[in-house]
Amino acid sequence: MAQRPIRRRTKLSDVIVQDVKRLIVAERLKPGDRVPSEPDLIETYRCSKGTVREALKALEVEGLIVIRTGPGGGAYLADADSEPAARMLRNFLHFHHLDGEGVYQIRKVVEPELAASVVGHLDETQFTALENNVIACSRRPESEEEQRVQRILELEFHNILADACPNPLLAFVGRFLNDMLRDLVVLKKAYKPERHQFGEANVSYHRRLLLAYRLGDVTLVRVTMLEHMRDAERHMTALEGEVANSFLLDFPQI
Repeated sequence: MAQRPIRRRTKLSDVIVQDVKRLIVAERLKPGDRVPSEPDLIETYRCSKGTVREALKALEVEGLIVIRTGPGGGAYLADADSEPAARMLRNFLHFHHLDGEGVYQIRKVVEPELAASVVGHLDETQFTALENNVIACSRRPESEEEQRVQRILELEFHNILADACPNPLLAFVGRFLNDMLRDLVVLKKAYKPERHQFGEANVSYHRRLLLAYRLGDVTLVRVTMLEHMRDAERHMTALEGEVANSFLLDFPQI
């Protein structure tokens, strides 16, 4: 006779954590808003002070709340920062040997939709930032360090678009992919081989995108970004291949 799986009893502190999270979402709380106090939680759940403090500590460790002491103290909703979680996930993926091809498989799907969603949401400050980025990337790099800076600066163009994206999940994924590529560029030194046509192509596509944004043409933005991603994938794959070949040639023969 098959044994029934043992059901572990959910800790009350975990129940409190989940209920507070539901409250944050349901009430659409914003950073700085107060969450239920320690006495309120003790009364609601008829539990000990230790159980409530365990729950609040768990929420604090997750970065969802901050605990303030003294007059006016209590638990307040924190200003959420996605970077620590994103950094941990990037590290996890690097250990799984993710390469440029793997990133672009997703980027070719995400970037055109993100770019299209930004139409009508760019203000003049953002347009100026994009135009200044194109100008900076138009200068041909004269050293290995300048090549590294240019590769990263080209990705910053896409981060400006992500910042203007009205969909926070799409914006997060777009920036995450950009940061993954930045890591790959730095870790694999994919900026070392001189490939000026890559930089020239990026500048050309970014100029075309700026024009499409000025025209407010959603279809043109989406099509141009997809072409851009396909072209960038070809260049990135070639760069990674050159770096790998160079590494094998430089590696001491045993």
